[in-house]
Amino acid sequence: MIPWLDPRQLWFPDPSKALADPPGLLAAGGDLTPERLLKAYSLGIFPWFELGQPILWWSPDPRAVMRPRDLKLRRSLRKILRNGNFTVSFDADFASVIDACAQPRSYGADTWITPEMASAYKVLHALGHAHSLEVWQEGALVGGLYGIALGQVFFGESMFSLQRDASKIALCALVYHLERAGFALLDCQMRSAHLDFMGSRSIPRSEFLDMLDRYIEDPVTDKDWRSVETDLRSLAAWQPGAGGNPKLQ
Repeated sequence: MIPWLDPRQLWFPDPSKALADPPGLLAAGGDLTPERLLKAYSLGIFPWFELGQPILWWSPDPRAVMRPRDLKLRRSLRKILRNGNFTVSFDADFASVIDACAQPRSYGADTWITPEMASAYKVLHALGHAHSLEVWQEGALVGGLYGIALGQVFFGESMFSLQRDASKIALCALVYHLERAGFALLDCQMRSAHLDFMGSRSIPRSEFLDMLDRYIEDPVTDKDWRSVETDLRSLAAWQPGAGGNPKLQ
């Protein structure tokens, strides 16, 4: 059995108590207020449920993560960044990004980004905690991602792609910004072949929680993400880990 959270109490069980089957399920119930969501992320916990289910809270073991220096920026992608006629922006259209991420995928009709979830993250965005990255081609939104920034950690939530390589461009542009801004870690949550290809790795939950203890309370420079500029030609020439924050190498 897993604990049922009372909306009147801002509390989570220890992540080490999460189930092995289904892997990482920790608790159910509660609510999606900004206070509870931020508390969850700071403890290495995130919500994930489908329409018709109660709110479910997870802390998987192992955890997929990426340090900015570990991004694999391959030659073929560098060429696309130089010549693909793409541009990127930050926080230009958060609502459209999360709505696109919520659309059913080709491999299934269900989505875990329910209207309740989308509304909750739009509130977090309005409060300055949730951020989006948009990929544009000829004025059309063709890809993007969103997540939560706390301390020196960016918690990636979801991404979408309507054009080949758009999600790769989004991830590379995000990591490029994270390194320049002084972020220590990108939380990818669950392992996938796509993320492994881009440089993520799986670590024990205990190691991930230790990282959170080190990085969550030490904020990076508070900057308006809408003012972040990413020139894709500069990104194409970037060498991850070279010239970044020395303490994060």
